[in-house]
Amino acid sequence: MEILDAIILGIIQGLTEFLPVSSSGHLELGAAILGSQKIPEESLLFTVVLHFATALATILVFRKDIAEILVGLSKLKWNEETQFSAKIVLSMIPAVIIGLFFEEQLEQFFGGKVTFVGCMLLVTAILLFLADKAKNTEKGVNFPKALLVGLSQAVAMLPGISRSGATISTSVLLGIDKTKAARFSFLMVVPLILGKIAKDILDGALTYNGDSFGYLSAGFVAAFVSGYFACTWMIALVRKSKLTYFAIYCTIVGLIAIFAGIYL
Repeated sequence: MEILDAIILGIIQGLTEFLPVSSSGHLELGAAILGSQKIPEESLLFTVVLHFATALATILVFRKDIAEILVGLSKLKWNEETQFSAKIVLSMIPAVIIGLFFEEQLEQFFGGKVTFVGCMLLVTAILLFLADKAKNTEKGVNFPKALLVGLSQAVAMLPGISRSGATISTSVLLGIDKTKAARFSFLMVVPLILGKIAKDILDGALTYNGDSFGYLSAGFVAAFVSGYFACTWMIALVRKSKLTYFAIYCTIVGLIAIFAGIYL
């Protein structure tokens, strides 16, 4: 993989991990555009590095929130921080189940299925449009809603379904305050990303050689920087009800992908 290709894919991952346009879908489309020959044998390691970069970007953006949660947990009491952490754990269960028991079935939806990605982008567009039209409230996340948001996160493991778009839209449609919805959406994915990285390392599935250091580093930096700004920007966009713009974008890209998959 060339350094420029790694930077392009890193920027795609950083932007689309937080902006509601599906990072997995765009990486699939990006790989199709660049050509499969651009993706090395260490593609899994490259994907892990990009996701680790976006996880670190999330931690940096929400460093104060995370610090407060850790301080609250250290008190060993059933306080607000402990309850929030419990809701995060509850929201992770659906995605963890799919990741552990249905990984092979999930992988069948990846690998150049451009038409499928396009259809799922249209689903994302519908969710974003509905969420943008929902009235804002000041309600927070309770345990039943955390589980429902977790289910939407599990569905978003399909390429083309935006994880942030699905979880934020589900939260808003459930009546959760838009700012709180964005906060919960971004924080709930960090343990999943770190857990997936740990699983890949323990499974021995990662392949590395010295020649890949350059493009891995370039991809990491690109994903981290773009992810940090995308995360910050997305919080403001959700608060201002600007998701319709992304719904339009997903519709356009989705229709192009469907056309390309059928006719090209």
